[in-house]
Amino acid sequence: MRFAKALGTVSALALITASSAVAETTVTIATVNNGDMIRMQGLTEDFTAKNPDITLEWVTLEENVLRQRVTQDIATKGGQFDVLTIGTYEVPIWGRQDWLVSLNDLPAGWDADDLLPAIRGGLTVDGELYAAPFYGESSMVMYRTDLMEAAGLEMPDAPTWDFIKEAAAGMTDKDNEIYGICLRGKAGWGENMAFLTAMSNSFGARWFDENWTAQLDSDEWASTLNFYMDLMTNYGPPGASTNGFNENLSLFQQGKCGMWIDATVAASFVTNPTDSTVADSVGFALAPDNGLGKRGNWLWAWSLAIPAGSDATDAAKKFIEWATSKEYTELVAANEGWANVPPGTRISLYENQAYLDAAPFAVMTLNSINEADPNNPTVQPVPYTGVQFVAIPEFAGIATLVGQEISAALAGQQSVEEALENAQALTTDEMEAAGY
Repeated sequence: MRFAKALGTVSALALITASSAVAETTVTIATVNNGDMIRMQGLTEDFTAKNPDITLEWVTLEENVLRQRVTQDIATKGGQFDVLTIGTYEVPIWGRQDWLVSLNDLPAGWDADDLLPAIRGGLTVDGELYAAPFYGESSMVMYRTDLMEAAGLEMPDAPTWDFIKEAAAGMTDKDNEIYGICLRGKAGWGENMAFLTAMSNSFGARWFDENWTAQLDSDEWASTLNFYMDLMTNYGPPGASTNGFNENLSLFQQGKCGMWIDATVAASFVTNPTDSTVADSVGFALAPDNGLGKRGNWLWAWSLAIPAGSDATDAAKKFIEWATSKEYTELVAANEGWANVPPGTRISLYENQAYLDAAPFAVMTLNSINEADPNNPTVQPVPYTGVQFVAIPEFAGIATLVGQEISAALAGQQSVEEALENAQALTTDEMEAAGY
């Protein structure tokens, strides 16, 4: 009898201990320091109220640092994070290596079939969804309608690069710190090289030919880089070699950019009167082309995934389900307005009249996403997929080095010819070392 009582006491203690363990489940989330992710952190009381047994810890990092930290952690099975914010580049590569947990078992109510096909396809490997898209994007032209009108020009829905140059010249007023165009110059495979790779597609360039021979010494890459340098040198802001997405967003919101070609997700921020001084005079157009059949726009999704080494998989799935659900979209709409909901992931959002009425950029965003073709990204044939990246593991390292060469050229430290010569040599060396 005494033994049974003691056993009961032990069982009770075990239950208390177990429930305490559940109550103390911590989900550590690595995320990027952009506006939508910061907004999500501000709304997580909704999640914790519904899941009091889960504590969220945030590690919020600048884009280049985030990529480095999560790549190192997952490759070494470091186990620092339970939820990773990663992109369309990493998901299929890491999924194939069994580094990510499948999300095919998210509840039916989450509605995987509602995901835009282009976005869902980029996050799926052999039928397994390895990440849930928080927001999807392409890139497009955002421009000051007042400055365009003052220049005596009208932006077409589908402009050419020549028109962009003409408009940049017409809108530039350096004496008043207004620059005709703002573009990414900060080095990084996901910073300046995301923009330049997409741009190069429209100039007929490619990273590799069908035999995996580097093509950075081609005439097409020279044309791309020379045009870019001309735009930035004559019509861009000073110090552009250190400007990435966030820096250009700030410049545009301050009224210092006539045009900005970048992620469609920025549209809600440049049209938000709380943050943008030019919110009531912003227009949108497709990314430019050169009449060769490809536009300079990309395809991307910032998505939430679970590393295979996580010890909080179930709790992490609950968080991902919440953050990427239709209900989360409605939560943002209730708190911030429909124009500020995460775009580019769900079919239903673009069928929602309240969103279409509130977001003047909605249709252009969807058209830009649908224009991108990751399976056929270039004018000439290539052995790879990916629009603003090459979907091979080696690309992140190679493009980071190439981005440094081009950023150095933009800063006046070397010529375009020297930058491309160095880029060709280092890309060739890296690819040969990798066995291509």
